[in-house]
Amino acid sequence: MQSPLKIEFVSWNKVMQLSSLLANKIAADNYRPDLVITIARGGYVPARLLCDYLDIYNLTSIRITHYLGGANKIEAAKLLIPLNLDIAGMNILLVDDIDDSGDTLQLALDHIKYFNPAQIKLAVLHHKQVSSVEPDYYAQKIIKWRWITYPWAIVEDVQGFVEKMDPKPVDVQAAIDYFSKTYRSHIPLQVMEQVYRNIE
Repeated sequence: MQSPLKIEFVSWNKVMQLSSLLANKIAADNYRPDLVITIARGGYVPARLLCDYLDIYNLTSIRITHYLGGANKIEAAKLLIPLNLDIAGMNILLVDDIDDSGDTLQLALDHIKYFNPAQIKLAVLHHKQVSSVEPDYYAQKIIKWRWITYPWAIVEDVQGFVEKMDPKPVDVQAAIDYFSKTYRSHIPLQVMEQVYRNIE
């Protein structure tokens, strides 16, 4: 029997700690980007926090998708919203929440290089050892693979898991109990209630 997927739920406090650590690493390297480019949607929050910690005003985004709700991975990363700025000669900090397979980051790097920046450095909160891309900066390295759920995506991720359950738990409490037993993870009642409202 296949072991259940391992899930780690990251708290807002942990996000703040990781973002501060990441900002300190960038500052210690004396890298001063002219522009922060984040990968939507997961990179929005960490990128904005890094801008705050590093006193950087210029922030924009591109959108790449590799997952469709929860751990539902599509075949290949796709660029949905390209860069729409002249960044020639600029120092760029590319930010995402997590570096999983490396496919998303590699596509983003290749896309941004097309615009001839002076330099691109990559920063993520979590870097998984299995990734094909090595970020310049990361706050935490993940050695043993697990699915990471951030507070800005908890409903979406949990909903993705619930929708794949067969049979689906009959009600909110049954779903909470299933997560507790199967994944050893406590899902707050209000999160699961929102999941079931979305599904219905």
